[in-house]
Amino acid sequence: MTTPKDSLGIGIIGAGFMGKTYAETVTRMVDRARLVGVACGTRSQALAEEYGVSHFADVKELVRSHDIDAVLIATPHAAHAEQSIACAQAGKHILIEKPMAASVADCDQILEACKTNSVNSTIAFSQRTRTCNLKAKELLDSGRLGKIQHIRTTQTVPGGMSALPLWQMEEENLGTLFGHAIHNFDAVRWYTGEEISTIYAKCRSTDPSVTTEGTSDVLMSLESGTTAYLLCSFQLPKPGFPRLGYSFRMICERGLLDIDAYDEAKASIDGGNWEVIAKQEPIDWQGKGALDPVRLESYALHLNDFVDSIFEGREPSVTGWDGRQAVAAALAAYQSNETGTEIRL
Repeated sequence: MTTPKDSLGIGIIGAGFMGKTYAETVTRMVDRARLVGVACGTRSQALAEEYGVSHFADVKELVRSHDIDAVLIATPHAAHAEQSIACAQAGKHILIEKPMAASVADCDQILEACKTNSVNSTIAFSQRTRTCNLKAKELLDSGRLGKIQHIRTTQTVPGGMSALPLWQMEEENLGTLFGHAIHNFDAVRWYTGEEISTIYAKCRSTDPSVTTEGTSDVLMSLESGTTAYLLCSFQLPKPGFPRLGYSFRMICERGLLDIDAYDEAKASIDGGNWEVIAKQEPIDWQGKGALDPVRLESYALHLNDFVDSIFEGREPSVTGWDGRQAVAAALAAYQSNETGTEIRL
């Protein structure tokens, strides 16, 4: 496909919380891109009117638009595969909100459609572009800490089940480990540069009235023998534990890392004192709300890289393969829980 010389036309599928997030980010914070239109969801027409763009009746109408070069897919997980493949077959580059799809087979079909039609695919792993995580990755890549030997990571939201949208409780969209801790599975691969080899997990709900899993423990081993432990829970009592909302703690050959994505990242190198290497500006949820530019910064960094990758004819920093591998790991955790065995990927 051909792209405009100075600006990429963007379409959004989905008009909920993340659809609005992407509409604001593209409009205010992304270079060389313009929002063209929105499709799908009961709020899609209102969202299109709010941003002064076209409203499309459905995905088929959206992908027929010659003004749209790339599509941001922000719909429930089970819808991702069909919508992504339709976009790819129409020659549209795609950014898919995490998780990539509801099965590994669906992920593979998306990757094949993108390859066949020569379009880029990326997955919205927005934790990769948050300040503390970026600085921690830079330090690890510098080699000053040596090899990562062990990781402990958390995804916890005190009393969080009641705040989840109803569609996330539907069986076809799986559960909280899949929908949220997918970030943690991805980050284990990103930080280490290794694939996850084995997974053993216990997934459950501590509340009998909740039908999907709300609390999971996952033990992973990586190719080199490094181990990682993940706790994902939306069911711990308020106020929860400090620094454990989205966190990574790492034991390395020459030091330690303690990362709280929403506060600060600290490191100790060669037995030295803890030093703050990065600090995240707090999101003003009570004032500016979900559209606070501080929250949108990570999405803007990712979207700008996605747009740049299209103009530059390269893969985006986060690839469709990254999305596929995170889905495989999360689904292996569910399989391990069901069978009571360790799963080899």
